[in-house]
This record gives sequence, structure tokens and C-alpha cells, in this order.
Amino acid sequence: MRDEDGCICRALGVMEDVTEIKKSSEKLKESEELYRSFLQNFKGISFKLDRNFNLLFLEGAVDEITGYTEKDFFSGKINLFDIIAQEDVPLLKQSRKKMISSPNSIMEYEYRLRRKDGNVRWVHELIHNVCNASRETIFIQGYAYDITQRKKAEETLEKAEKIGMREIHHRIKNNLQIVSSLLSLQAEKFTDKKVIEAFRESENRVVSMSIIHEELYKSEDAASVDFAAYIRKLTADILHSYRIGNEKIRLILEVENTPLGIDTAIPLGIVINELFSNSLKYAFPKGTEGKIRISLSRDEPEREKTGDVEGKKPPEESSRFTLTYSDNGARFPENIDFKKPKTLGLQLVNALVEQINGTIELERGNETKFTIRFEDRGSASKA
Repeated sequence: MRDEDGCICRALGVMEDVTEIKKSSEKLKESEELYRSFLQNFKGISFKLDRNFNLLFLEGAVDEITGYTEKDFFSGKINLFDIIAQEDVPLLKQSRKKMISSPNSIMEYEYRLRRKDGNVRWVHELIHNVCNASRETIFIQGYAYDITQRKKAEETLEKAEKIGMREIHHRIKNNLQIVSSLLSLQAEKFTDKKVIEAFRESENRVVSMSIIHEELYKSEDAASVDFAAYIRKLTADILHSYRIGNEKIRLILEVENTPLGIDTAIPLGIVINELFSNSLKYAFPKGTEGKIRISLSRDEPEREKTGDVEGKKPPEESSRFTLTYSDNGARFPENIDFKKPKTLGLQLVNALVEQINGTIELERGNETKFTIRFEDRGSASKA
């Protein structure tokens, strides 16, 4: 305060306790330092986007993962979609559409990106749509981290498993071939035609399983087999087994390249073996002409009829097939109850069709026709 002459004569002031403010400031500063340290040591990228997916914040191992700096992204020099693998771009675009239409949603997915140096990295991203009380998007935040090493380990393990499975199929095939050879040698010890025929039928059944494992051993996929290639080899072997007197029988195969799981292919192969062998033995007298037709087709997918329900997964297509076997030889005997047969071969046919959760129908007429409908779970993912 000043006197009349303008000189300072008194000083007035206020003292206020700011201890808590100082402590809060220090804690805030410490928290910021910890947060920044966390981001610096975080082996991923933290980001924040506005509702239009424009970049607001970016920090972390940006250079390490992408080869570019934060400045490159903020300046517009490079855009995220410019470095994402083209095969994975639709996935991210689709997720962005879902993000906008799903308030407060959290999504995660994996994709590949190409670094500045050309190397490809796998990235796992988790993203969160932050909304206000009116369920309007305020901003979008998330993080992404490098999972390249994990992906490489998974691929290595998958390759090792495939090699292991192929080796297993190779050994099973060899063992079954040994069993087949033993049956063949044993059959030579007998002169009774019925006994020899029984050994030959058992040998053919073993061979039908051996061929499956041979095809699996040669296949890139150790869990499914190309059924068309399998049927061609199986029928050729059966024709060779019953070669005498069957030279005039024509075989028609209408089977496309269709992968079937091993749990379906083996029972179905034995079924065809039984039907084909029966035709060669009983339907055509020695020297007569005729034809045998085998066809396999995938049924039209049946979709579940549902309304448009938000959040409901789309119905999956069923992988159902129809196998048709027919011959124009002698009529199937009327006195044989196909569903309750006394012969081992037809008992096997019914039991194996039931094993693959299928159905079988017999039509007697100018042709003997078997229609087998079944579902193959092993091929659903390949459909």
C-alpha cells in the first residue's frame, strides 16, 4: 500500500496452504511419466481415432512394427490401409462398418501388414467404440501388437502335425497291406470255393481301407481324401480281383473331385466295395455285358429360415451328399429283406451307412439302384 506521497508504506498479503495441490500435481506428473514409460516399453501400438476414423493419437512401437514414424502417419504421408495386405483389407473395412453400427462394442482380429522394408508382420488388434449416453460415437480407441513370432510357431507346429499325420497314414497303409497279403496267402491253403471267396472278400475290405490311407499319405491335407481319386483306384482293384469273366462290364463313374473326411470316406468306401463286389459276383453271369454306375453329388445347401435378427449369426450351410450306385444286371432277389439281411456283406452296408448317420434306399426294377444320403462333417469347412 502507498501513502499520500506514493511511497510504499505497508504490505498486505494472503497465505494459502497449497500442499494438497502440490501433492496432486506431483502425482499427476508421476502418473504421466509412468504412462509414457509404459507406452515406450509397450511392444505394441496405442491409438485413438475420431468417429470418422481419422487419427488423433498414436504412440508405442510404431517404428518397430511398421517401419514408419508417428509423423509419417499424422502428416498423411502413409495411411494404415496402404500397408495392410490386400487379402486382409476387406476384413478391416467390414469391422469398421460393424463398429459404427454397434455402440460401445469391442472387436478384435488379426491381419498382416507390410513394413517399410517390405517384410510382412502379423498384427493382433483390439478396438473399442466409445459412445456417449445417446449411443453416439465419441471416439474409437484400441491397441495393436506384433504376433509374427506366434504365427510362425503355429505354422511350424501345423506343418509338423501334418508330417506326423502323413507318417501315421503311411504306417497304417503298410500294416493293412501286410494283413491283405496274409489273407491272400492263407486263401491259397484251401480248395473250398466258399472259403476262398470269404478270404477274398475280407482281403478286398482291407484293401479298401488301405487305399484311403495311401491317398491321405499323398495328400496335402492329412484329414480328408479326394473321394473321386479313391473310388477310381478302389473300383480298379476290385475289377482286377474279379477279372475273370467280367471283361464286358462297363463302369461309369460320375464323381467330381470331392474332399471327404476320413471318418466318412472309410465306411463309405467299404460300402461301395460290398455293393460293387456283389454286382460282379451275382448280377452278371459270366461273359454277359452290362454296366455299373456310381455317382456322387453334393446336395443343394439347406438354409435355416430366420428373420433378420440383429446379432444373430447367419445359418451355416450343411454339407450333405447323395451317393447313387446302380447296375443293370440280374434283378435284386425279391425274397431278400435288404434291411434285415442274413449275409455279412449287406449287414455291413446297413451298419456302415448308419455309422455315418446316413440313409439308404433300394429300388428294384430294370436296374438295381441304391441311394445313400449322408452328411460329411469333415468337409463342411471346405465347402
